Amino acid sequence: MAKDDYNVLVYKILLYFYAILKRKIAYQDEAFDALISKSDISDEYLTDILHMMQDEGLIKGLTFINVWGGDCILTCGKEEIRITPSGIHYLEENSKMKKIGDTLTKTPGIVASLINIVRPI
Repeated sequence: MAKDDYNVLVYKILLYFYAILKRKIAYQDEAFDALISKSDISDEYLTDILHMMQDEGLIKGLTFINVWGGDCILTCGKEEIRITPSGIHYLEENSKMKKIGDTLTKTPGIVASLINIVRPI
């Protein structure tokens, strides 16, 4: 499972914004970027993922515009993201998400600490 895999990124994004919803952490660009390993993914890929997640109803609060060539541009800050009830259920109930969570729990760092906040072991 690569750290830039779609499902891994979806898991990390949902986890981060669920921790925010639970008031365990406050949004910080640096923390979000570290969580998703922003240095390893392009802005365009991240925007596509966020757009797909919003289309799937996992998150809300973002606005996008389509530009020439079919690309999307995020027109607001990521601090506007809110996890939806569907996003919480997806994070907690989807077997793929559970498998990713179990794998990432064993990896030291911010992801493991967030997993322990939202899903005590």
